[in-house]
Amino acid sequence: MITELLQGVSQLAITLGVGFLVAGTLGLLRFPDVYARLHALTKADTLGLGLVCMGLALQAPGLAMAFKYLLIWVLMLMASSIGATLVAGTALAAGIEPDLGAQKPLRIRGDLL
Repeated sequence: MITELLQGVSQLAITLGVGFLVAGTLGLLRFPDVYARLHALTKADTLGLGLVCMGLALQAPGLAMAFKYLLIWVLMLMASSIGATLVAGTALAAGIEPDLGAQKPLRIRGDLL
């Protein structure tokens, strides 16, 4: 009974994780500028990989293997945030402005934010 429940939770987590990975990929293809694309990738793919790793950890034959899956996710958390910060900083330094669409920039005491 417990193994069937564990198997079901594992399959649900993996399925949801793959769904988030697909959503992140669609965001990469559909969003207008580099900043929105980075946001879609870092948020959706990090959550998607976390769910996939959790689902695989629940199916792992031993505790050591489960910790390895969770270690993969933790390393991905660090790498994606550092990578996204570097790409966004480089884009900003190159003069690529965020696409605000119809939104107006904020003004605080006469300065643009």
